[in-house]
Amino acid sequence: MAIDLKMIRSRLENEHKRLLEVLEQTQAGATSTDDRREGSPFGKREEEATQSYELEKRLALEKQIKDNLADVERALDKFNKGTYGRCDICGKPIDPNRLEALPYATVCMNCKAKNNKSKPLAP
Repeated sequence: MAIDLKMIRSRLENEHKRLLEVLEQTQAGATSTDDRREGSPFGKREEEATQSYELEKRLALEKQIKDNLADVERALDKFNKGTYGRCDICGKPIDPNRLEALPYATVCMNCKAKNNKSKPLAP
């Protein structure tokens, strides 16, 4: 199966643009969330807990968006260097089906499986 590199590059560019917009909206939304819980029986403690939870949630979301953005930018960089579709570890071509499903994949399935086996399980 041959892959349509123009289509994949277009998908990556669109995803890059979308992620930048989502990141901007997420960061802009952080400054406008100043809701007060007037009349709550727990008062300030509930408000502080809610703000802390919302901050943690927003920071986790921002990290995920930034990680995805970095993956997309790395794939676009590989396009510019002419190395797109090649495994970063072994240098062999990445299966076209994998690139169709995950356009920012940087390693082939064999190297990914080896890499996952060599990582110890988290406690």
